[in-house]
Amino acid sequence: MKARTKTPAGAVLCALAAGLIFLSAAAVLAADPIATLRGAEISDVPPAPEMAPQATPKFRAARNYPEQPPTIPHKIRGYRIDLNSNKCMTCHSRTAVEQSQAPMVSVTHFMDRDGQILGSVTPRRYFCTQCHVPQLDVRPLVGSTFVDVDTAIQEGE
Repeated sequence: MKARTKTPAGAVLCALAAGLIFLSAAAVLAADPIATLRGAEISDVPPAPEMAPQATPKFRAARNYPEQPPTIPHKIRGYRIDLNSNKCMTCHSRTAVEQSQAPMVSVTHFMDRDGQILGSVTPRRYFCTQCHVPQLDVRPLVGSTFVDVDTAIQEGE
């Protein structure tokens, strides 16, 4: 059997068809611009919005699933957390909680990667704000259908 060879005219027709598809797709995209939360063109540099006030709840926030890091219920602006200093430990260290009445860091913060308990906070858990964050009093940008683990279990029964 002979192999079929493409003619130059066939290649030109394929290129024209691909070009028409591309142009029609570009026209659809131009007619319906993508909506963004940014509120400005990508080339614009609008001023940053003012920071929302920090939420300061009276009670500890409920956690939505086991092992969820608790949020920070107070301001931390200006707190120094670097290789030489950790301001959080002024109140949350094992030796400071009696005086400060702040919750002590979890025992998991004293475990190394092999599960061995150390005498001080492990370097893996030293930088608090990699997991714990303050909450701002803001309206959500997008809706959410998230449900906590207890609600998910109840709905599944």
